[in-house]
Amino acid sequence: MEPENLDNDVVFEESTEEGIELGGAAKVKKLQDKIKLLEKEKAEYLDGWQRARADYANLQKTSDEDKKRVRALVEESFIEDLLPTLDSFAMAFSNVQAWEKVEPTWRTGVEYIYQQFLKALNDKNVSIIPAKIGDSFDAYMHESIESVETEDVTKDHTIAAVVQQGYLLGEKVLRPARVKVYAIK
Repeated sequence: MEPENLDNDVVFEESTEEGIELGGAAKVKKLQDKIKLLEKEKAEYLDGWQRARADYANLQKTSDEDKKRVRALVEESFIEDLLPTLDSFAMAFSNVQAWEKVEPTWRTGVEYIYQQFLKALNDKNVSIIPAKIGDSFDAYMHESIESVETEDVTKDHTIAAVVQQGYLLGEKVLRPARVKVYAIK
């Protein structure tokens, strides 16, 4: 006999544990209890699946946020590594006598490279902290490296000299401008 025909020949009769055959009402009651149990299991499985799905979505969201934070930190670190190069350009340009002696076409080329460099940093939301002589000292944006004595009350707590440019990344200070500050005797 083929296995598929076996299932058709077998008839299962519902019975109690003692082997007594159940009547129609008892069979219905037993089937209803089984349906309730299966519905409860189904609800538990559905709830577990929905929780797992929500947990996975939260994990994905957290993972994406972590990737963004790491990328921002790497980008910030890279930009900080470039700041000494900007300082070198500033030093070269500040020595006006030596800079003026450089061949004009070469000087124009270097100035163009510097402008490209600044534009690339600007595209990454990097900007120079405004600091010039006479501006009020701002401890958040400026780092005082020296006090310059003055008797002029109007100069008190203002910038006497800018020693090194400072830079912002968005609104975050990457490096404060290093300045000398006037102070009353």
